[in-house]
Amino acid sequence: MTASLSPEQARGLRHRAQLLGGSARSPREVVDRAVALQGQDLPAVLRAIALRSAPGTTVDDVRAAFDSGALVRSWPMRGTLFATTPEHLASLLALTGTRTLQSMARRREQLELDDATIDRAHEVAVAALETVPLRRADILATWEDAGISTDSGRGYHLLVHLCISGLAHWGAFTPDGSEQFLTLSATPRETDTDAALSRIVAGYVAARGPVTLDDLAWWTKLPKTGLRAAAASVDGIELAQLGEKPVYLDAETSTSSGSRWPDSVETVTLVPAFDEWILGYADRSLVASDAMFDALVPGKNGVFRPAVLVDGAVVGTWRFSAPRGAKNRTPVAELLAPVSKRTVTLIDDALSAWPHD
Repeated sequence: MTASLSPEQARGLRHRAQLLGGSARSPREVVDRAVALQGQDLPAVLRAIALRSAPGTTVDDVRAAFDSGALVRSWPMRGTLFATTPEHLASLLALTGTRTLQSMARRREQLELDDATIDRAHEVAVAALETVPLRRADILATWEDAGISTDSGRGYHLLVHLCISGLAHWGAFTPDGSEQFLTLSATPRETDTDAALSRIVAGYVAARGPVTLDDLAWWTKLPKTGLRAAAASVDGIELAQLGEKPVYLDAETSTSSGSRWPDSVETVTLVPAFDEWILGYADRSLVASDAMFDALVPGKNGVFRPAVLVDGAVVGTWRFSAPRGAKNRTPVAELLAPVSKRTVTLIDDALSAWPHD
């Protein structure tokens, strides 16, 4: 018999699946389990990984995982930056790379980047990176020195094309920790795409379930037919019902008592900007009302703010009180939904305890 989930139960299952209560895992293990975490905001994704890792894990610990090569950052799907592992990156690009590059063909034409220019840029970049990893500004300068123009967005497009082609990725951090070095990719691209797709689907569901097929298709930008077949092939995936929608969930998570909200006190969670709690799904209505979503993305400008969650539902946003490096820099919240005085106290406690600057 297919289980029927209430919205509260679904948020509880997701909270556990997303490891928002923490875990015993290392940063690499957190990302490996999730396949990939949204990473266009670099400080935010470092916090998202630390938040889901073992107690005491710092943002510096997450940077160290990138420095060691255990984690990488690239454009594995949707033309969007993600933090992932070298192995998952190779698998994702085997499934999505060609489709993504095809979707960018019109933009390449507008930028006057023909195949010969792309090939030449790849050749120059690989030769330079074989000597030493490079900062973004350095690889752009290298292309300019080779007579390949990088102005008017051409440099960014060449970088994305290089990485989606599987030749390079963002790896170790610069000494000041502010940016990453572009590094050659050494992990061979996955050849068994059916097995790769099953692993990715299993990881997506385990780290975010319950999810719909639409969520999965949106996240990967892959055809639903193949995704549906892959989900059916994974032993650990179960089907349930959330309202009128069939959803996939991980069997281990669904049977755990830790997926239930406590009856006596609300669960307050802070998540960083661009977090998978919001961006990991096509439909965000389970966790954010229309008003809350407008607050998370003011002006619909594509910039997702950090969120304050109460039992998994967004009740407001938060920010740091001052720029990085400033004295007395603390998180402050802007609550946009009515909450009890007791909940306000819990939120204040969570803000005071936030460890990931």
